Amino acid sequence: MSLSIIQTAVIVGASAMLGGGLPGLAGLGAIALIVFLIVAGVTGLSLGLAFALPGHIELIAVIFVTNLPLLFASTALAPLSFMAGWLQVVASLNPLTYAIEPIRYIYLNGQWSLGSIVLETPWLDINFLGVLLLLVGFDALILLTIQPLLRRRFA
Repeated sequence: MSLSIIQTAVIVGASAMLGGGLPGLAGLGAIALIVFLIVAGVTGLSLGLAFALPGHIELIAVIFVTNLPLLFASTALAPLSFMAGWLQVVASLNPLTYAIEPIRYIYLNGQWSLGSIVLETPWLDINFLGVLLLLVGFDALILLTIQPLLRRRFA
């Protein structure tokens, strides 16, 4: 977790030096919270896979096979409005989108609040608080799902 926060700080600093601006204190705190939430979920998912798969070679294979599709099927490279309809649906189901869009919103809008609409999916608009709650829900789902695996391994 701390490595992710350090990496985020370096990226935010480099972005500011390159002219991308620097969010206010609340924006920086929100970015840190979002990074923490997505890292916690992905870490839990990785732990679950590590304990479910027979060896590290299989884990590496799963990570390699899923990494790029998750990246390309998110809003990391383009906003939802630029995507084809089917890809908008896929990207709207991707947890990375729910971490990327509020951070993008913070950088593009100096005045933001928990009620600001940060993601317009094909089926509904989601505000900043809603995105945070979805990320917390994602983390809870992952942690509840891997709990039996962890109990079995450490019993």
